[in-house]
Amino acid sequence: MKLSEFDFDLPEELIAVRPARPRSSARLLVAEGEVTRDLGMMDLAEVLQPGDRLILNNTKVIPARLRGTRARDGAEGMTQAAIDVTLLEPQSDGTWTALIKPLKKVRDGEEIVFSDDLSARMVGRDDGQGRLAFNLTGDDFDVALNAAGAMPLPPYIAAKRAADARDNEDYQTLWAERSGAVAAPTASLHFDAALMEAVKARGVDMTYVTLHVGAGTFLPVKVDDVSQHKMHAEWGEVTEAAAAEVAATRANGGRVIPVGTTALRLIESAAKNGVLQPWQGTTDIFITPGYTFQIADGLMTNFHLPKSTLMMLVSALMGQDRMREIYAHAIAEKYRFFSYGDGSLLIPGG
Repeated sequence: MKLSEFDFDLPEELIAVRPARPRSSARLLVAEGEVTRDLGMMDLAEVLQPGDRLILNNTKVIPARLRGTRARDGAEGMTQAAIDVTLLEPQSDGTWTALIKPLKKVRDGEEIVFSDDLSARMVGRDDGQGRLAFNLTGDDFDVALNAAGAMPLPPYIAAKRAADARDNEDYQTLWAERSGAVAAPTASLHFDAALMEAVKARGVDMTYVTLHVGAGTFLPVKVDDVSQHKMHAEWGEVTEAAAAEVAATRANGGRVIPVGTTALRLIESAAKNGVLQPWQGTTDIFITPGYTFQIADGLMTNFHLPKSTLMMLVSALMGQDRMREIYAHAIAEKYRFFSYGDGSLLIPGG
C-alpha cells in the first residue's frame, strides 16, 4: 500500500480550533455498512442498541507544555535563553523524555527553570529529544506541573492559537482518571453528563481501559511504502474486570464499540484468539487494510488527518473505498475535522 492511497484534500476552514459547546451538540456522522446518515451527537443513544458496550479510555492528559529559561555564565557574562519543552514519556529512572526547542541552546547538565517551584536538569539527549531530571517527584511534581504547564494541543491547533484556560477543561474527558497522556482520546471529548445519561438509559454498558496517548500519535508517516512505517509505543492496561465485562457482552450477543482509536488499538492489542485478555504493557500495533479485527465491532471516532495512521485504521475497519466516500460526504457537508471537531460512528457491513 502506498501513502498516497490515504490522502485527500481538506479545506482549511474545516479544521476545528475550539470544540462544540455543550460537548454533545457536536454533529455525528453515522456510517452503517453502505448507509450514511447525518445526525447529532445526542442521537448516539438511539443509534446504539441495548446490550452494546462502549470501551472508554480513562487516561488523563497532563499539562505537558512548559516554557522556561536557561541561564548561562560565559565570556559575555550571564545570558538567558527561552526554552519550550513538551514532555513525552516518563522513564523508569524517574527522568522524562521531552521535545526541547531550541535543543541546541541547552547543554547536558544545564538547568531549565519553569517556575519558582519547578525546574529540570538536562541529563542526556537522543534522536532529537532531550532527557530531563526534575527537581520534584510524586504529588509535589504533579502540583507544580499543573501550575506551570499548559495543555499540549495538537500541532494543527497550536499553529493557529495558543493553549489557554479553556483548554484545561475542553481537552480532558469527563472520566479522565489516570495521568500519563500527552494527547487526549478525542472521540471521548463529545461526552457530557447529558449524553452519558442518554446512553446509559438506552441500556448500553461501559467499560474503562487505559492507554496513555503519546505525542507520537501526531508524527507524520514519512515512508511511501506504508508497511515500512514504525509506530510509536504507548503504555496501556486492560484489567481482569474489563476483560470479563467484554466477554459477557459478546456472550450475550452485544456489540463492542470502542470510543476512539486509542481504545480500539488497546483492546485489539490485548486480544488473543478472539478473546479480550487482561493485559498490561506497551503496544505499537499498526492497523492497516487487511487487518482482521478480533474484538471491535465498530468504532466511534473523529475525522482524521490525510495520510495518517488513523486514516489507515478506519480504512481497515470500513474498507478504503467506503472511507473515501464517507470523507467526501463529510467534507461536502462541512463536518468539523480533527481533535476538536465532530464525530462519526463507523459500523462495518456484514
